[in-house]
Amino acid sequence: MPACQIAPSDRRRQARLVGKDLVENYGKKQYYTPLEVRNANRRQQIPIDFSCWSFAMFSSRDDFDAYHQARGEVCDYVAMKTEMLSSVSSISESSSWFDFDLSWLEFPSLDWSVFDFFDPS
Repeated sequence: MPACQIAPSDRRRQARLVGKDLVENYGKKQYYTPLEVRNANRRQQIPIDFSCWSFAMFSSRDDFDAYHQARGEVCDYVAMKTEMLSSVSSISESSSWFDFDLSWLEFPSLDWSVFDFFDPS
């Protein structure tokens, strides 16, 4: 498994920990800045190799891309956000694994520009 790949159960755990931290420290927002997400990752002791998943879940695409470009990393926002959202929406063990409400997050307003083949006009 590549360094930034994590199991769905670990993605759920990370989303829960980081999401709860972000709400407690910054309030409810549609998106969080890279600094806010990085601080939440640190407080929750998310290893740097897996921090991309938090950025995909809680940052805007522009912030995600700028953060990774500055670090010389290439990560796929759409693919990672899709995996994060599917891991938090597919509850296998319990209907209440999330101990706080994420309904205030607007997931996602779809950016059609990522689909080169689609012309919405």
